[in-house]
Amino acid sequence: MTNWLPDLSAGTGPLYQRLADRIEADIDRGVLGPGTKLPPQRDLAYDIGATVGTIGRAYQLLRERGLVSGEVGRGTYVLERHSANTPAGEPALPSHPEGTRLAVVPAGKLRFDSTAAPDTGQGGAITELLTQIAREHAYEIASYTRDFPQHWMEAGSLWLARNGFRPSPDSIVPTLGTHAAVMAAIAALTAPGDYIAFEHLTYSQVSRSAGLIGRRIALVGSDAEGIDPEDFEHVCAQKHPKMMFLMPTVQNPTLATIDVGRRRDIALIAREYNVLLVEDDLYGGLTDDKTPLLAEFAPERTIVAGGLSKSVSAGVRGGWLSCPPAYRHRIQVAHKMLTGGLPFLLAEVGARLVLSGKAHEIRRDSIREIDARIAVVREKLAGFAFQARDNVPFVWLTLPDPWLSGTFKKASFENGVLLDDEDEFKAGRSEQVFHGVRFGVSAPSQRGEVARGVEIIRRLLEEGRAGYDSFG
Repeated sequence: MTNWLPDLSAGTGPLYQRLADRIEADIDRGVLGPGTKLPPQRDLAYDIGATVGTIGRAYQLLRERGLVSGEVGRGTYVLERHSANTPAGEPALPSHPEGTRLAVVPAGKLRFDSTAAPDTGQGGAITELLTQIAREHAYEIASYTRDFPQHWMEAGSLWLARNGFRPSPDSIVPTLGTHAAVMAAIAALTAPGDYIAFEHLTYSQVSRSAGLIGRRIALVGSDAEGIDPEDFEHVCAQKHPKMMFLMPTVQNPTLATIDVGRRRDIALIAREYNVLLVEDDLYGGLTDDKTPLLAEFAPERTIVAGGLSKSVSAGVRGGWLSCPPAYRHRIQVAHKMLTGGLPFLLAEVGARLVLSGKAHEIRRDSIREIDARIAVVREKLAGFAFQARDNVPFVWLTLPDPWLSGTFKKASFENGVLLDDEDEFKAGRSEQVFHGVRFGVSAPSQRGEVARGVEIIRRLLEEGRAGYDSFG
């Protein structure tokens, strides 16, 4: 094909990945039909100003996705898009540079791409509270929320307290979940054009949201023990980020927990370079980890965020943040501007769940269920490399050769399991390759479904790519 050139003006990520995504999009649109010959690697490299190695990596990625075939001396050709494992009429797994999850789960697929609190019967308790609130606060439900009752702050103070961290009610802002809490802090305390620091792999919805409101992303290196303080200091000196987002206890997706020494170092570096810290403790609240929160080392510059979604109920959207009191009003205003305001009904339900002790009971039930499901994973994936932790509803699986993360995700989908590849967690354009996938165990309604899904994952690992025919 002589007149085709890829449009690489949109999308994020390494150039080879953006090129592969654009070619896949043009295949989907019919611009590049079956049998079309792609430009020779050297020609395309010259046309778009890239290296031949970059083009080669993109073409290899397309081969892994089952989109093209290549022969030395003949060139690279677009294949028919179909699979023997995908029934007619069922949607293929899409590729998306800003997130890879399906909005609608096809029938018959197991949802392993969610970590929301498992269903342990909490709907009954929430129904009772909703009925009480509707009866007692008919006016407040019918109107906008203009006043925040003191007990909403007291509930946040109680829920966020862990180890030696005991936030006072006057430091609390009730929010529409942990994500909204973090974004309110970013919007209130940074300006468009400012850098926000993230790990290469993290809860990337925050970095994407930060990008939407004009913040720039600075990536900080990490290892099995969490953030590398030396690289954090290097990024601070080079890019001067105003804020860093991190999950010190049970990082998503790797489950790394930062030890006391590194937390102390991070706090000292943040203080030296005047960097604000946002400590997402959403999963930490599920654990019995005794490591002091980062906020205990740098209370004057740390915002702690948490909520109910992973342990009580994701649908309630209950969340709170604790911040230095001087920031509280600004963050509360930013939260209202970003979300449209906090609904009285949801805020009151969340507060009553916590203050009545019911949230703590539900969390204990959730942990018991999660632990039973993680035990299934440990049994069925014995012999493979993965990270799992008691009380935490997801697993980070290191893929054996020759699996690639995106290819394994596609194979899992075609065999009935939705899980997340590493690209779902990349905060920005990262050249690092981790060869891992994350899967959650809390969404399936029954433990038997968890066992069935993990058995599918194990079979794919055992067979390797030789047992997976992506060409149909």
